[in-house]
Amino acid sequence: MALRPVQVNVKAVDVSAVGRFWAEALGWHVSSGVSGVTRLVAPTGFVWPDPEVVCVDVVPVPEPKPAAKNRVHLDLATTSAAHQTELVARLQALGATPVDVGQGDVPWTVLADPEGNEFCVLEPREIYRDTGPIAAVVVDCADPRAMARFWDAATDWTPHEVSDDHASLRSAQGVGPYLEFLRTPEAKAGEDRVHLDLLSRPGDDKEAEVARLRALGATDLDLGQGDVPWSCLSDPEGHDFCVLALS
Repeated sequence: MALRPVQVNVKAVDVSAVGRFWAEALGWHVSSGVSGVTRLVAPTGFVWPDPEVVCVDVVPVPEPKPAAKNRVHLDLATTSAAHQTELVARLQALGATPVDVGQGDVPWTVLADPEGNEFCVLEPREIYRDTGPIAAVVVDCADPRAMARFWDAATDWTPHEVSDDHASLRSAQGVGPYLEFLRTPEAKAGEDRVHLDLLSRPGDDKEAEVARLRALGATDLDLGQGDVPWSCLSDPEGHDFCVLALS
C-alpha cells in the first residue's frame, strides 16, 4: 500500500485567470473541472492519473494570498540559457512579476503568478532534462531528512539525494518532476496556499491509507471542508496535503 502524488493544488480568488496563466506557462490545456476547480493537464494522450505528470488544480477561495512567502512552490525546467531567457520573458508577458524572497545573486529567476504565488524558472540543469515543464515541487521545511523519511513512507516515490539541507524524491518509475525539501528558517504562517494531493492505488482502501499516514505522524486538518470524499491532513511539520478518493 502506498500513495502517489497526482496534483499540485493552488488556491486562487480568480480561478479562471490563474488557471489560464498556468496553462500557458506549462503548455498544457484546461480539463473539465468540478465545483469551480480548474484542472490543468498535459496535452497529448494524457489519462489522469499518470506517473509522468503531476497535474495542477486551481481551486477557488475568497481570501487573497497573504504577504508571507508560500512554503510550497514550483520550479520550472529549461533546456538552455536562451530557453530560460525566453521563458521568463513569456511568463512576464502573461502576468508574472519578479519577486525578491531573499534569493540574492542566483542563476535562476524568481517570479510570482498573477495572484502572488512564487515559483522559479531554473537555469538548465542536467538532472531535470526529462522531467517535463515542472522540474520539481519544492517544500520549505526545518528538517529535510525527517521530511524525506515521512514522504518516502507515505508515498511510492523513491528518495534520491538526502542531506541536512536538501532532500529529493521521485516517482519509482524515474519519470516526472521531483519532490524536494529545502531547509529554511521560516515557520509556517497561516493556511498553505499550495499543497499536494495524493491518490491511492486501485484496490487500496483510502481510509486504511489515511490511518497509516496518521501512524507515520500526519494529523487531521480542518479547513472548513465539511463532508467531502477526500481527507485533509498535515505532515509532521504542518504542511497541508489531501488524500483523494478514487472516482
